[in-house]
Amino acid sequence: MKFQVEDVTVYFPYDHIYPEQYAYMLELKRALDAKGHCLLEMPTGTGKTIALLSLITSYTLSKPQNPVKLIYCTRTVHEMEKTLAELKLLHNYQVKHLGPQAQILAVGLSSRKNLCVNPTVLAAENRDSVDAACRKLTASWVRNLAAENPNVQTCEFFEEYERAGSGAVLPPGVYTLQDLRAYGKQKGWCPYFLARHMVQFSNVVVYSYQYMLDPKVAGIISKEMQKESVVVFDEAHNIDNVCIEALSVSVRRQTIEGARRNLSKMQHDIERFKATDADRLRKEYNRLVEGLAQGGNLPITDTWLQNPALPDDILKEAVPGNIRKADHFVHVLRRLVNHLEGRLETENVEKEGPVSFVATISTQAGIDQKTLKFCYDRLHSLMMTLEITDTDEFLHIQTICDFATLVGTYTRGFSVIIEPFDERMPHIPDPVLQLCCHDASLAIKPVFDRFQSVVITSGTLSPIDLYPRLLNFHPVVSRSFTMSLTRDCICPMVLTRGSDQLPVSTKYDMRSDLGVVRNYGRLLLEMVSVVPDGVVCFFVSYSYMDMIVNSWNENGILKEIMQHKLVFIETQDVVETTLALDNYRKACDCGRGAVFLSVARGKVAEGIDFDRHYGRLVIMFGIPFQYTLSKILLARLEYLRDTFQIKEGDFLTFDALRQAAQCVGRVIRSKADYGMMIFADKRYSRHDKRSKLPGWILSHLRDAHLNLSTDMALHIAREFLRKMAQPYDKVGGGSGKKTLLSQEDLEKMGESIANDLLR
Repeated sequence: MKFQVEDVTVYFPYDHIYPEQYAYMLELKRALDAKGHCLLEMPTGTGKTIALLSLITSYTLSKPQNPVKLIYCTRTVHEMEKTLAELKLLHNYQVKHLGPQAQILAVGLSSRKNLCVNPTVLAAENRDSVDAACRKLTASWVRNLAAENPNVQTCEFFEEYERAGSGAVLPPGVYTLQDLRAYGKQKGWCPYFLARHMVQFSNVVVYSYQYMLDPKVAGIISKEMQKESVVVFDEAHNIDNVCIEALSVSVRRQTIEGARRNLSKMQHDIERFKATDADRLRKEYNRLVEGLAQGGNLPITDTWLQNPALPDDILKEAVPGNIRKADHFVHVLRRLVNHLEGRLETENVEKEGPVSFVATISTQAGIDQKTLKFCYDRLHSLMMTLEITDTDEFLHIQTICDFATLVGTYTRGFSVIIEPFDERMPHIPDPVLQLCCHDASLAIKPVFDRFQSVVITSGTLSPIDLYPRLLNFHPVVSRSFTMSLTRDCICPMVLTRGSDQLPVSTKYDMRSDLGVVRNYGRLLLEMVSVVPDGVVCFFVSYSYMDMIVNSWNENGILKEIMQHKLVFIETQDVVETTLALDNYRKACDCGRGAVFLSVARGKVAEGIDFDRHYGRLVIMFGIPFQYTLSKILLARLEYLRDTFQIKEGDFLTFDALRQAAQCVGRVIRSKADYGMMIFADKRYSRHDKRSKLPGWILSHLRDAHLNLSTDMALHIAREFLRKMAQPYDKVGGGSGKKTLLSQEDLEKMGESIANDLLR
């Protein structure tokens, strides 16, 4: 369908649109017109992705004099593929209506592991090894050697791509990762470097959060992007955690030992070059004396991860004299590694700020702050000079230099925390030295400053006013949408006690109480006897899930559950969990029905949909608070309180309830779907906890469902399932409010429609 949103003609590839999609487009357009940032919370399963893509591509088509580029950031490769598939459908529709002028180039960009087509490189088992295997075949010095000696192996796909020169371009179209690999094989070109090259010419780029937020990667990939870009962070409820992880580093004993091995190898290489090619080391020294940046004119294959500090914080000056010589630099790193090893030998937990930590390094190891700042860039230069290709072997020394550069650059928003053991296993010594970032706004600030519009959107952004404070920005539009439904297809309930009237909760003093464990088991048992198909359960942690399942097994509850449905469990092993999910789906497909036991904050809670018969009920056992005794969390809470005036309790509750909402939101993926949500913990009945759930869940949570026991919940479940079995009016014409709008409806109702429908 084709319709107007103010002065923009929107091309939408379906015959009907939801009212909330239309309202979402209106708000999004206002943010684009204002050239500002926005926060939009939209219920899951209401077509958020296609609404975004339709409006932004149509906006560009209607304003050809100043086109905007769309940079769409997703959390997982699976989400990236889904977004590109939607975009392909939309693109075909636009080309059908407008002809060739609507053609765009859209590219998905991922790591070499997901794009490489060279079988020898793909044989490596993890991402770092694939990167190193690629570098061994494509580094400039390897290719120079191959030109003289035909026995040196290179990558035929990259060589073909280089030979094609400026002819190596992608024709207009939408390319998923699969399409890129297929096109690369057909042409004999390397899909990874082709995609990297085409990113700057694309109208739409879809890639992972890290490519935008992690300075080490963003420095290579995103520095080309123009200011007239719209950056979308989809499923962005955890964006503050992604920002913090991008600027945090951990050093363990293994890191220290690995770094020592790396330094010995580098020393050995330096000695070798001194004997065979001393001129090479001298050239590097002269270049550093002149203060030339080594990143400016490197061939694309030699570009390495960029400086871990943010672009504005990197010193634009020459490398200090004491680390210009390769020997001297290795010696400085040795002293730093020895110092960090000494700091790890501690009996107590230590916490200090970067300033005092750097002062200690200066007095005890004789390395000043400026030298620390340059460690990462100087290491990069040395690895280029020594022609090191197996970068996966040198990850340890990279981590040390990462740490040094960050601790030398930042004075606020960070802490250095040294823990002699993991608090959950105090008898096993496992010292770790962590540089923890507490301020999520640091990593995302360059994105807000650089691009004209940043859209942060998800199904769970409640309370929506907390995100501008956490990320320190001012959105021009901040809106939470509800779900327009012809029937109440969501049934949230708060269960506070078992049938024996004993309260249930995962509070620390109650969680291992036998009464609570038994009531949780009876709840699941009663529900599986009446709910058809799939039931998904979420626990607060792996250890709690293990404890409860063992207890159920001993009491015979598990055996009784198995008589109704098969039981599958998420583990920390990705392969096992994937297998369990496949078999869970098979059991639901064949009518046997199944229960999937999972963990909040785990892989399943974040990225797997349990739509249709795969999820008719989701039970959230407890409130998934973070481990509140964690030293890192306590330091972050203190920083948030002092800097942004966010109370500890508010942040912890907000964080736990966004995770709970994310878990239960897995069950509804479209309006034709239906499902129940049970929040099994007495604390959910308190207003301060409950009010932080998203509006679209709260609007269906009736007062009568706020304080239920197991038998009452069972009665409500039976009634709900009976109601859902009846035929219903999908368009909602009879009920007064339409929930599916056609093109004629939109033309008839004009602009007042969104305001009327979503009031």
